[in-house]
Amino acid sequence: MVGVSRTCSIQHPNYRHQPMDFSDVEAVEHNMQKIFHAYPDVEKLVLINNAGVVGDIGYVGENMPNERFEFVFDVNVVVPAMLMNTFLQVYQQHRAQKIVVNISSGAGKYPVDGWASYCASKAAIDMLSQTVQLEQNQRGTGVKIYALSPGVVDTPMQGQIRASDVSMFSNVEKFRKYKENNELASPEEVGSKIVKFLQNTDKYQEVLLSVRDM
Repeated sequence: MVGVSRTCSIQHPNYRHQPMDFSDVEAVEHNMQKIFHAYPDVEKLVLINNAGVVGDIGYVGENMPNERFEFVFDVNVVVPAMLMNTFLQVYQQHRAQKIVVNISSGAGKYPVDGWASYCASKAAIDMLSQTVQLEQNQRGTGVKIYALSPGVVDTPMQGQIRASDVSMFSNVEKFRKYKENNELASPEEVGSKIVKFLQNTDKYQEVLLSVRDM
Protein backbone atom coordinates (compact mmCIF):
# COMPACT_ATOMS: atom_id res chain seq x y z
CA MET A 1 0.00 0.00 0.00
CA VAL A 2 1.21 3.47 -0.90
CA GLY A 3 -0.19 6.45 1.01
CA VAL A 4 0.03 9.97 -0.41
CA SER A 5 -0.52 12.82 2.03
CA ARG A 6 1.22 15.65 3.87
CA THR A 7 1.83 13.60 7.02
CA CYS A 8 2.24 9.92 7.86
CA SER A 9 0.29 8.21 10.65
CA ILE A 10 0.73 4.56 9.55
CA GLN A 11 3.61 2.30 10.49
CA HIS A 12 3.47 -1.07 8.76
CA PRO A 13 5.97 -3.16 6.78
CA ASN A 14 3.59 -3.24 3.80
CA TYR A 15 3.02 0.52 3.78
CA ARG A 16 5.04 3.13 1.89
CA HIS A 17 4.43 6.83 2.46
CA GLN A 18 4.89 9.46 -0.21
CA PRO A 19 4.76 13.01 1.22
CA MET A 20 2.67 15.32 -0.95
CA ASP A 21 0.49 18.41 -0.55
CA PHE A 22 -2.48 18.27 -2.91
CA SER A 23 -2.90 22.04 -2.79
CA ASP A 24 0.47 22.35 -4.58
CA VAL A 25 -0.52 21.03 -8.00
CA GLU A 26 2.86 21.76 -9.60
CA ALA A 27 4.71 19.75 -6.95
CA VAL A 28 2.26 16.87 -7.35
CA GLU A 29 2.89 16.79 -11.10
CA HIS A 30 6.67 16.78 -10.61
CA ASN A 31 6.53 13.90 -8.12
CA MET A 32 3.89 11.71 -9.71
CA GLN A 33 6.44 9.10 -10.79
CA LYS A 34 7.24 8.41 -7.13
CA ILE A 35 3.72 7.06 -6.53
CA PHE A 36 3.10 4.54 -9.29
CA HIS A 37 5.88 1.96 -9.23
CA ALA A 38 5.96 -1.21 -11.31
CA TYR A 39 4.23 -4.16 -9.68
CA PRO A 40 4.56 -6.89 -12.33
CA ASP A 41 3.20 -9.78 -10.26
CA VAL A 42 0.08 -8.30 -8.65
CA GLU A 43 -3.42 -9.45 -9.60
CA LYS A 44 -5.27 -6.25 -8.68
CA LEU A 45 -4.29 -2.56 -8.78
CA VAL A 46 -6.48 -0.11 -6.87
CA LEU A 47 -6.39 3.70 -6.70
CA ILE A 48 -8.46 5.31 -3.93
CA ASN A 49 -8.82 9.08 -4.07
CA ASN A 50 -10.02 9.89 -0.55
CA ALA A 51 -8.41 13.28 0.12
CA GLY A 52 -10.97 16.04 0.53
CA VAL A 53 -11.56 19.45 2.08
CA VAL A 54 -14.82 21.26 2.72
CA GLY A 55 -13.12 24.65 2.33
CA ASP A 56 -14.43 27.90 3.75
CA ILE A 57 -18.03 27.54 4.89
CA GLY A 58 -19.97 30.62 3.90
CA TYR A 59 -22.21 32.15 1.28
CA VAL A 60 -20.85 33.03 -2.14
CA GLY A 61 -20.59 36.79 -2.49
CA GLU A 62 -20.28 37.34 1.27
CA ASN A 63 -16.59 37.64 2.27
CA MET A 64 -15.61 34.48 0.40
CA PRO A 65 -11.99 34.78 -0.83
CA ASN A 66 -11.74 33.82 -4.50
CA GLU A 67 -8.56 31.80 -3.98
CA ARG A 68 -10.38 29.40 -1.65
CA PHE A 69 -12.35 28.02 -4.59
CA GLU A 70 -9.08 27.11 -6.28
CA PHE A 71 -7.84 25.40 -3.11
CA VAL A 72 -10.95 23.22 -2.80
CA PHE A 73 -10.97 22.23 -6.47
CA ASP A 74 -7.23 21.47 -6.50
CA VAL A 75 -7.57 19.05 -3.58
CA ASN A 76 -10.97 17.58 -4.39
CA VAL A 77 -10.92 17.41 -8.19
CA VAL A 78 -7.73 18.46 -10.00
CA VAL A 79 -5.23 16.25 -8.17
CA PRO A 80 -7.57 13.22 -8.05
CA ALA A 81 -8.04 13.63 -11.81
CA MET A 82 -4.25 13.79 -12.29
CA LEU A 83 -3.75 10.69 -10.15
CA MET A 84 -6.43 8.79 -12.04
CA ASN A 85 -4.98 9.89 -15.39
CA THR A 86 -1.47 8.79 -14.42
CA PHE A 87 -2.67 5.52 -12.86
CA LEU A 88 -4.46 4.56 -16.08
CA GLN A 89 -1.50 5.58 -18.24
CA VAL A 90 1.18 3.78 -16.21
CA TYR A 91 -0.77 0.54 -15.82
CA GLN A 92 -2.51 0.54 -19.19
CA GLN A 93 -0.72 -2.60 -20.37
CA HIS A 94 -0.71 -4.31 -16.97
CA ARG A 95 -2.72 -7.54 -16.89
CA ALA A 96 -3.99 -6.94 -13.34
CA GLN A 97 -7.58 -6.00 -12.61
CA LYS A 98 -7.68 -2.21 -12.26
CA ILE A 99 -10.10 -0.30 -10.03
CA VAL A 100 -10.43 3.40 -9.18
CA VAL A 101 -12.51 4.55 -6.22
CA ASN A 102 -13.13 8.28 -5.94
CA ILE A 103 -14.60 9.21 -2.56
CA SER A 104 -17.63 11.35 -3.27
CA SER A 105 -20.40 12.82 -1.12
CA GLY A 106 -24.13 13.31 -1.04
CA ALA A 107 -23.25 17.01 -1.20
CA GLY A 108 -22.35 16.45 -4.84
CA LYS A 109 -25.95 15.52 -5.58
CA TYR A 110 -27.88 17.98 -3.38
CA PRO A 111 -27.08 21.66 -2.74
CA VAL A 112 -26.09 22.63 0.81
CA ASP A 113 -26.02 26.31 1.73
CA GLY A 114 -22.55 27.46 2.76
CA TRP A 115 -20.86 24.57 0.96
CA ALA A 116 -20.84 25.86 -2.63
CA SER A 117 -17.25 24.95 -3.46
CA TYR A 118 -17.47 21.54 -1.75
CA CYS A 119 -20.79 20.62 -3.40
CA ALA A 120 -19.53 21.71 -6.81
CA SER A 121 -16.25 19.82 -6.43
CA LYS A 122 -17.99 16.59 -5.45
CA ALA A 123 -20.43 16.95 -8.33
CA ALA A 124 -17.37 17.32 -10.56
CA ILE A 125 -15.75 14.14 -9.21
CA ASP A 126 -19.01 12.26 -9.80
CA MET A 127 -19.20 13.36 -13.44
CA LEU A 128 -15.48 12.76 -13.93
CA SER A 129 -15.91 9.21 -12.65
CA GLN A 130 -18.87 8.56 -14.94
CA THR A 131 -17.09 9.98 -17.96
CA VAL A 132 -13.90 8.00 -17.41
CA GLN A 133 -15.94 4.82 -16.94
CA LEU A 134 -17.69 5.53 -20.24
CA GLU A 135 -14.29 5.92 -21.91
CA GLN A 136 -12.97 2.70 -20.42
CA ASN A 137 -16.08 0.90 -21.62
CA GLN A 138 -15.56 2.30 -25.11
CA ARG A 139 -11.98 0.98 -25.08
CA GLY A 140 -13.00 -2.36 -23.60
CA THR A 141 -10.30 -2.22 -20.92
CA GLY A 142 -12.31 -3.79 -18.11
CA VAL A 143 -11.23 -0.97 -15.76
CA LYS A 144 -13.88 -0.12 -13.16
CA ILE A 145 -14.38 3.44 -11.90
CA TYR A 146 -16.54 4.21 -8.87
CA ALA A 147 -17.61 7.38 -7.06
CA LEU A 148 -18.39 6.18 -3.55
CA SER A 149 -20.24 8.27 -0.97
CA PRO A 150 -19.22 7.18 2.55
CA GLY A 151 -22.01 8.93 4.48
CA VAL A 152 -21.40 11.14 7.52
CA VAL A 153 -18.08 10.03 9.00
CA ASP A 154 -16.46 11.15 12.26
CA THR A 155 -13.46 12.98 10.76
CA PRO A 156 -11.82 16.35 11.50
CA MET A 157 -13.91 17.80 8.67
CA GLN A 158 -17.00 17.20 10.78
CA GLY A 159 -15.45 19.24 13.58
CA GLN A 160 -14.98 22.13 11.17
CA ILE A 161 -18.59 21.82 10.05
CA ARG A 162 -19.91 21.79 13.64
CA ALA A 163 -17.95 24.98 14.37
CA SER A 164 -19.75 26.85 11.58
CA ASP A 165 -21.87 29.92 12.20
CA VAL A 166 -25.57 29.24 11.64
CA SER A 167 -25.75 32.39 9.50
CA MET A 168 -23.34 30.73 7.07
CA PHE A 169 -24.72 27.18 7.27
CA SER A 170 -28.36 26.81 8.22
CA ASN A 171 -28.13 23.07 9.06
CA VAL A 172 -25.21 23.33 11.47
CA GLU A 173 -27.35 22.23 14.45
CA LYS A 174 -28.30 19.04 12.62
CA PHE A 175 -24.63 18.14 12.28
CA ARG A 176 -23.95 18.96 15.92
CA LYS A 177 -26.68 16.51 16.89
CA TYR A 178 -25.08 13.80 14.75
CA LYS A 179 -22.11 13.99 17.11
CA GLU A 180 -24.15 14.32 20.29
CA ASN A 181 -26.31 11.33 19.37
CA ASN A 182 -23.38 9.15 18.21
CA GLU A 183 -24.81 9.00 14.70
CA LEU A 184 -21.48 9.47 12.94
CA ALA A 185 -19.86 6.44 11.33
CA SER A 186 -16.31 5.75 12.45
CA PRO A 187 -13.51 5.88 9.86
CA GLU A 188 -12.67 2.28 10.75
CA GLU A 189 -16.24 1.13 10.05
CA VAL A 190 -16.34 2.88 6.68
CA GLY A 191 -12.85 1.63 5.83
CA SER A 192 -13.92 -1.96 6.50
CA LYS A 193 -16.92 -1.57 4.21
CA ILE A 194 -14.74 -0.19 1.44
CA VAL A 195 -12.36 -3.15 1.79
CA LYS A 196 -15.31 -5.56 1.47
CA PHE A 197 -16.54 -3.57 -1.50
CA LEU A 198 -13.16 -3.90 -3.21
CA GLN A 199 -13.32 -7.64 -2.69
CA ASN A 200 -16.73 -7.85 -4.38
CA THR A 201 -16.74 -5.19 -7.10
CA ASP A 202 -18.20 -7.64 -9.62
CA LYS A 203 -21.54 -7.20 -7.86
CA TYR A 204 -21.69 -3.48 -8.69
CA GLN A 205 -22.23 -2.16 -12.21
CA GLU A 206 -23.20 1.45 -11.51
CA VAL A 207 -20.57 4.17 -11.03
CA LEU A 208 -22.23 6.24 -8.31
CA LEU A 209 -22.56 4.26 -5.08
CA SER A 210 -23.17 4.82 -1.38
CA VAL A 211 -21.61 2.92 1.50
CA ARG A 212 -25.06 2.81 3.07
CA ASP A 213 -26.29 0.56 0.27
CA MET A 214 -23.61 -2.06 0.90
